Amino acid sequence: MFDRLEDLVLRYEEVMNLLSEPDVANDNARFRALMKEQSDLAPIVEAYKQYSAHKQNIQDSLELLELESDEEMKELAKEEMKESQAEVERLEQELKILLLPKDPNDDKNVIVEIRAGAGGEEAALFAAEIYRMYVHYVESRGWKVELLEADETGIGGMKNIEFMVKGTGAYSILKYESGVHRVQRVPETESQGRIQTSTCSVAVMPEAEEVDVQIDEKDIRIDVMRASGNGGQCVNTTDSAVRLTHYPTGIVIYSQTEKSQLQNKEKAFALLRAKLYDLEMQKQQDAEAAERRSQIGTGDRAEKIRTYNFPQGRVTDHRINLTLYKLDKIMNGDIQEILDALIAADQAAKLAKMNEK
Repeated sequence: MFDRLEDLVLRYEEVMNLLSEPDVANDNARFRALMKEQSDLAPIVEAYKQYSAHKQNIQDSLELLELESDEEMKELAKEEMKESQAEVERLEQELKILLLPKDPNDDKNVIVEIRAGAGGEEAALFAAEIYRMYVHYVESRGWKVELLEADETGIGGMKNIEFMVKGTGAYSILKYESGVHRVQRVPETESQGRIQTSTCSVAVMPEAEEVDVQIDEKDIRIDVMRASGNGGQCVNTTDSAVRLTHYPTGIVIYSQTEKSQLQNKEKAFALLRAKLYDLEMQKQQDAEAAERRSQIGTGDRAEKIRTYNFPQGRVTDHRINLTLYKLDKIMNGDIQEILDALIAADQAAKLAKMNEK
C-alpha cells in the first residue's frame, strides 16, 4: 500500500507541474482531465502527508525518551506519541478507504425513477412523498433537480416520476437508494383505522453521455403529439410532447414537461440513454453475481430496502439493520445519516473482501 502511496504523491506533483505549463492551459480537454486527476489525488496525498508526519513524530518521541532525563519532558513526549499513534491508526484506515477502487460513475449526475407499487392510490401518494423527500435532500446539498416526467393522479399522488439530479458526486451517494421502499400507515381513505402496507420502487441510474451509449437511429421511433393532463396554456394546443420507442429493448419514453418539442426530445433521449446504460450495468453485475451481492446499493432492484412506519414514527433500513425514530425529519429530506451509514457499511464490506485476497 505504501509503495503505491509514494507513487501517487509523485504523480500528484507531476500533475501540479503540468497544470502550470502554458501548453496544457491552452488545451481545454487535457486541462480538464488533469484538474479531475488532481482533485481525485488531493485527499489521498493530504492524508498520506498527515500520516507520514505522525509516523515521524512517533519516531522523534521515541528518540527523545531515550535521551531525555527530565521526567516532565518524558511525560510530554509520551503524550505526544500516544496522540500520534491514535492518528496513525485513524489515517491508515482512511487511506485504505481512499485507495478502494472507485466506481467510474460516482461523479456523474443521476436520473431517478420512482414507480408506485402495491397499494393502489396509497402507493401513488407514497411515491409522491418519496419524490418530495429527495427534492428536499438534493436542495439541502446545493444540487439541482430537473423534472423529466410525472404521471400524476387526481389527489396528489404520482404513479411514476422521473427526474434528474445535477451535482458533483450525486451518483456516489444516491445509488444506495435503489430498491423497494415500503410504507406502513393508516391511509386517509381508510375508515376502519387499519394499517395498510404500500410500496414504491426507486431506480437510480447514472446519467449517460452520448459517448457512453450509441443509439442507432434505425432502432428509434419518434412520435410527437399534444401534451395532456395538468399544465399551462400549451397543454392540448401544440404538438410539444415527444414519445420515443426503442425497438431492441421495447423501452418507451414519454416527455411533455417542457413547452418546446426540442427540449422534450432532449429530455427523452437523456432518459433513454440512462436506461440503456443501466441495462448494460445490470448485465455486468449479473455476470459478477457474488461481487454484486457483497456490495450495498447494487443489489436486486426488487429487494425491499427500507420501511417507513408512520404509527411508530420510525424508519428502518433493512440492509444494515439501522432504525431511526425521526420519520418526520426523514420525510422532509433529512436522510444523510442513513446514507452515511450505508456508505460506511459498503466501504467496510469492500475492505473485508480486499483483506480476504
